[in-house]
Amino acid sequence: MIISERLTRIYELLFDRFGPQHWWPGDSRFEIIMGAILTQNTSWANVEKAIANLKAADRLTPEKLRHLDAPQLAELIRPAGYFNIKAKRLKSFINWLFDNHQGKLTDLEGLGTSQLRAELLAIKGIGPETADSILLYALDRPVFVVDAYTARIAIRHGLIEPGADYGQLQELFQSNLPEDTRLFNEYHALMVRLGKEFCKPQAKCPCCPLEKLPHKLNLEYF
Repeated sequence: MIISERLTRIYELLFDRFGPQHWWPGDSRFEIIMGAILTQNTSWANVEKAIANLKAADRLTPEKLRHLDAPQLAELIRPAGYFNIKAKRLKSFINWLFDNHQGKLTDLEGLGTSQLRAELLAIKGIGPETADSILLYALDRPVFVVDAYTARIAIRHGLIEPGADYGQLQELFQSNLPEDTRLFNEYHALMVRLGKEFCKPQAKCPCCPLEKLPHKLNLEYF
């Protein structure tokens, strides 16, 4: 079975078991972007608390966050952990948005995905996973998000060699699946679900949706 067929089969099995995941939670594109930055190195439950604080303080807009100093912002997002660092990252994003795009997310719509990704990656504290999460979930660009769960599952199922970097993993999915934003959204969410419930560092193969597919537990890589 060729790679594209294997990836399609994995998606079908995951979707049949788990159903739609309704990612990414957020009431606006800006909220989704803030969540993508805040979720680095913490649980989503903690991010929700930080977002709730920003909403309660009526600060969840680019304009209002721009006029909020970093210590005040850090206190509001304290539940997300690493709050001083993340406050600086949020401010860096806001400064980029105002310095380059008049503070308007609508101004990003005219940019090509490659250019926009390069600009996001140039913002201090925003790496490939965060940039791609912003592109896919907030800006509806067909970019596949890669994370530790994706790598673990892909390697164990022989889709890619151990040691593959972010770009190689992303290319695996983007070159073997239709360029479809909804598909990339749902697929990544399902991979995260699988990684959290079954394909953990210590794998729980019994009852896994992919249990009957050929796989190997290269535990030394995890």
